[in-house]
Amino acid sequence: MNAQQLFEQIQKKRSFLCVGLDSDISKIPQHLLNTEFPIFEFNKAIVDATAQYAVSYKPNLAFYESMGISGWRSLEKIVSYIRESYPEMFIIADAKRGDIGNTSEMYAKAFFEGFGFDAVTLSPYMGDDTMTPFLKYNDKWSIILALTSNPSAFDYQMMVNAATGRKLYEEVLLKTAQTGSVNNIMYVVGATKAEMLTDVRKIVPNHFLLVPGVGAQGGSLSEVAKYGMNDTCGLLVNSSRAIIYADSSTRFAEAAALAAKEVRDEMDVLLKNRGL
Repeated sequence: MNAQQLFEQIQKKRSFLCVGLDSDISKIPQHLLNTEFPIFEFNKAIVDATAQYAVSYKPNLAFYESMGISGWRSLEKIVSYIRESYPEMFIIADAKRGDIGNTSEMYAKAFFEGFGFDAVTLSPYMGDDTMTPFLKYNDKWSIILALTSNPSAFDYQMMVNAATGRKLYEEVLLKTAQTGSVNNIMYVVGATKAEMLTDVRKIVPNHFLLVPGVGAQGGSLSEVAKYGMNDTCGLLVNSSRAIIYADSSTRFAEAAALAAKEVRDEMDVLLKNRGL
């Protein structure tokens, strides 16, 4: 899927919602614990309930890795289910990998060939070698951590390069944008720093941005759109807990659908305001 195809899905669904499948077995409804793969059954119900309102899903791998073999099986099963049932979906591995050489090549092979993800989040700290194996895959995306929403992000990301006067996250944007293109490079920019999207857009005006932090983390969707939306939307806004944990009863999927619809309806208005 290239950038134009992703934009077409956004226009079709009137949504740029990415639902984060941060599925914690200690938080899912109790009645699912009796099934063979409770996390998969939870995710499947969430996906079926929200697919009409979302354009993307983003499993956070930590929640699956922590469960060992059963977690990996659940991850494999949900990616396969989304691919078979909703082939238009953009599926992101929130893995935050950041290695080099043959290790990086094996990570790329695992996520793109083994699991069939469309994209994977990457840490750029070790340089271009981190991304090169991933960028060799056609129609696949590297999503680079640029300006994250965690409280200690400024410890490093706002450090100024004395030689250029640019902040570290700005150097990351400039360098990586030259490595790939708008069809295979995307950036993570936190919603809790929405006003800084103006500066991000000065450097990467046409790239897609993956924006976490809306919902439970307190980020403002309207602010993200105000500062970050471009002429092809250019945004995938992630919401995880506010949607998947909207209810803990047997009606959890219905509640998730209502939460996703509420976000989608606001996104529809924001797109119309932009003339998209």
